[in-house]
Amino acid sequence: MVAELVAVLDWYRAMGVDEATGDVPIDWLQRGDGAPGKGFERPSPAALSTPPEPAVARAAPTAAVHPTSRPAPAIPAPRQFPATAPDAAVMAARTAARQAADLDELGARLAAFDGCSLKATAKNLCFYRGTPQASLMLIGEAPGREEDLEGKPFVGRAGQLLDRMLAAIGLSERDAHITNIVYWRPPGNRTPAPQEAQVCRPFLERQIELVAPTLIVLLGGAAAKHLFGVADGIMRIRGKWRELEIGGNKARALATLHPAYLLRTPAAKRLAWRDLLMIKTALGD
Repeated sequence: MVAELVAVLDWYRAMGVDEATGDVPIDWLQRGDGAPGKGFERPSPAALSTPPEPAVARAAPTAAVHPTSRPAPAIPAPRQFPATAPDAAVMAARTAARQAADLDELGARLAAFDGCSLKATAKNLCFYRGTPQASLMLIGEAPGREEDLEGKPFVGRAGQLLDRMLAAIGLSERDAHITNIVYWRPPGNRTPAPQEAQVCRPFLERQIELVAPTLIVLLGGAAAKHLFGVADGIMRIRGKWRELEIGGNKARALATLHPAYLLRTPAAKRLAWRDLLMIKTALGD
């Protein structure tokens, strides 16, 4: 039973539920035999046939309020940004990314960029973690809840598993540059829409140029499809080296399973281990 409750809480957290609707729980059993909403039952035909009283002769009913109930907290409205046409947003991203001379400037320009709609609902920009320049660059899908709160990619449960995967082949975040194809959390942890990834792509391409990796590992199907330009599922494209040329940087690229998928499907870890051994061998060449 405890494991089931923990699983439900994990699912709520993955869906974006990060706060309760009230500080005090409501005991519905104290409200008598009537089910919630009983006072809103449809009136009988006899009641409908009775002519209504004049409004001036009827006193306004007093709403019954349970002493332990609290009003639901107000949901903050998403931040508003000027609406930008998709093509114009991509062009603005290209201009901003091209002008960045280093990663610090790229991060500043990315933080000031309002062309991606994900920024309106996210709390923080998640640029990268790890070392600024590295032979190994890991690119995932999108930030999740923990990443959005901390402002760094891959710091939640999936990120912790990724760290253990790197440690298994003798690496750490000091040996890698870790990022995603989009820099803000999609609502409900959904997969980024193609347009959202396309708007962020100029920044990602410039980031790859500045990091200058020799090996790029794409974590999950969304990242692999976006950067490889293929429609095949991750199981068909994982574990195969490809050449990836972005801007002036050429690198060997490998798609593997996303750590979040491995948390849901532990049996697939054997496939990820094969990919890790390929990465270890390639870094030793």
